[in-house]
Amino acid sequence: MTAAELGQLNLEEPPSPRPTRTVDCFQKLQQIGEGTYGQVYMAKEVKTGQIVALKKIRTENEKEGFPITAIREIKILSKLQHENVIKLKEVVTSQAEEHSDELSAENSNYNGSVYLVLEYMDHDLTGLSDRPGLRFTVPQIKCYMKQLLSGLHYCHANEVLHRDIKGANLLVDNNGSLKLADFG
Repeated sequence: MTAAELGQLNLEEPPSPRPTRTVDCFQKLQQIGEGTYGQVYMAKEVKTGQIVALKKIRTENEKEGFPITAIREIKILSKLQHENVIKLKEVVTSQAEEHSDELSAENSNYNGSVYLVLEYMDHDLTGLSDRPGLRFTVPQIKCYMKQLLSGLHYCHANEVLHRDIKGANLLVDNNGSLKLADFG
């Protein structure tokens, strides 16, 4: 039986070629996160008005080209399709001309930026749990645990190990849905 017949992922298969759009298709509304990977913005798709998260991949400190963590995350998220795993909608780029102020003698081969377009979630679990006066009820905790375990089970059944489970990587929307994020 093939991996596809077993319902498993084939991470060796090259991604299908698709036309790429640019980040100009989105209006950045506000920065909602930052880390070693880069910045995350809440953004609105200009044509549809749909709210998304734009994760800008930081490449300026990479000596070996595009970060392996970003490649890993794109490969994994493009294959995983589950209600408790964050959805990668597409990958978009920006043009180098937009960042001409970032060009310098030692970085003359700058080719623009790469953004992951992800479904937008309202909160992360760490941010919610740090709010003064906010206490989760037992039914809420059970609901979040069920969703977390469901997402992890799906990942493990597809031979994907998350490697960084923590509150900041557990995203929650205002309807109580929980999704695993940050597979880099």
